[in-house]
Amino acid sequence: MDSVASLLHHSNTPMQTFDVTIVGGGPAGSSCAAFCALAGLHTLVLERERFPREKVCGDCLNPSSWSVLERLALTRRVLGLPHSKLTSVEFIAIDGHKVIVDLPTGDDCEISVKRSLFDDLLLRRAREVGALVREETIVTALEHNGDWKIATATSEDFHARALIAADGRNSTVARLRNLLARPTRERVALQAHILLPQKFGKRIVLQFLREGYSGQAPVNETELNLCLVGTPPTISRLRQWAQSHFEILLRASLRGTRSRGDCENRQRQRSTVSAARIRSRLRRNVSGKTLDQSAGTGGCSIASAGIIFYSSCAS
Repeated sequence: MDSVASLLHHSNTPMQTFDVTIVGGGPAGSSCAAFCALAGLHTLVLERERFPREKVCGDCLNPSSWSVLERLALTRRVLGLPHSKLTSVEFIAIDGHKVIVDLPTGDDCEISVKRSLFDDLLLRRAREVGALVREETIVTALEHNGDWKIATATSEDFHARALIAADGRNSTVARLRNLLARPTRERVALQAHILLPQKFGKRIVLQFLREGYSGQAPVNETELNLCLVGTPPTISRLRQWAQSHFEILLRASLRGTRSRGDCENRQRQRSTVSAARIRSRLRRNVSGKTLDQSAGTGGCSIASAGIIFYSSCAS
């Protein structure tokens, strides 16, 4: 990595050209990078954050992923991460009516695993098979004249014959190429990991509420992934619902939770908020993601009743 940086900063040294540069080191970008490297391509990944990092997600791994993970020789390593094998999905209507759908069992079962662990493993695998990975590198400009010239916030330029945008719904590549639709901010998603309720089981719960919906799934033997999805006018009421629904868990176990969702202040200890109050000071950046006063570019951390929610805008 250091040798590449030195090459880029010496004008007397010809700029090396990568066969493929992938912007975004999430599951799509890192698996693509690994396959490209395994095929013998000179591969570069540019990722704006430093892994491991939190990611707003339901944390559930679709069974169709196993064939891809097998090709990457990652099946056993994924199963070696803390996870839960999920047995069913329970749909709960607004009126309380429930429908339960069983999930496949055996080798093709669905599991839940924290994205911070899963994504980090995939990115490390891309490195292992030969891809060059540059974390905390933000793309700032693109030029295409036969090959791609990629400028970054670190003042380093990269050249590539092919460019792949794997940087998500608020894609920097799409924005720089005028391909990104204007964000509508129609929905807001909040996510947290909280203490697993007793007798919750190995199920996924999709609970529909008048203000939006909640997704819940165990991610290991002790933690529950709690997601809330609503609109800007209703998200506060959804947080209040979560506070009430999981009140015992919040008061007993979640004071002093540390935020790991932002890039610039990963190790900052977030102060506990009184269970009687909900405080959130939000601002919005140009790409439509929701940020608070201490968050980096990757999302928002909202302290509510002693629980840290990681936030993202959804369309």
